[in-house]
Amino acid sequence: MKIARFSHNDAIRYGIVDGIELVVLQGDPILAGYETTGERVSLADVALLAPVIPRSKVIGVGRNYRDHATELGNDVPAEPLLFLKPNTAVIGPGDAIVRPPQSQDTQWEGELAIVIGRIAKNVAASDAADYVFGYTVANDVTARDLQKPDRQWARAKGMDTFCPLGPAIETELDLAGGEIITRVNGEERQRGSFRDMIFDVPAIVEYVSAAFTLLPGDVILTGTPAGVGPFVAGDVIEVEVPQIGTLRNVARDA
Repeated sequence: MKIARFSHNDAIRYGIVDGIELVVLQGDPILAGYETTGERVSLADVALLAPVIPRSKVIGVGRNYRDHATELGNDVPAEPLLFLKPNTAVIGPGDAIVRPPQSQDTQWEGELAIVIGRIAKNVAASDAADYVFGYTVANDVTARDLQKPDRQWARAKGMDTFCPLGPAIETELDLAGGEIITRVNGEERQRGSFRDMIFDVPAIVEYVSAAFTLLPGDVILTGTPAGVGPFVAGDVIEVEVPQIGTLRNVARDA
């Protein structure tokens, strides 16, 4: 089941994607469940928004694909390498990624994102699925030229617009057969299988929840495959997980 968050008639609402329509929900399904209003609206008549705005945090997992770690000359981590993005970095489908004046090397990183469904602390990997509401598509935008000298990643990865999410949340994702694809101006730049993650989703949820209490709506980015690179104003970045959809954003300068 796909869940979208959308704007329609000056109101922000949630709906279940049903073909070319949305079945409108009473409220945020993470908190209020799937009770519907009886209304249907056409997808063509709404503006899709980021499907979730994390209540407290976005947690990233760095270098979780071996080929990406080696393409940047880094060692493969022995444990998940964590960083945080503020929820003010989140934007939705169609929103502009703003290249800040502080950076001349902003790069895309297409990723699968986990959306947490209930309070999670010290969750065992074997129980991780019970705490996952679903999955969406993310672009872990990174100011690479700030990441290197800063040595910690808060500024390089946490600037406004640096966490596009969307277009929907898929509550039933086949992780075994899934892949992520990134295109820039229509040209494929990344393609990676979820099977190639160094740390899989259950291991990530276990590790992250041992460090942080996860709240409903929190998001975990699971890492990017090889093929990252710089973009400039006017570039169109599309990140696709076929089972979820395509997240499309255009870059502009501040």
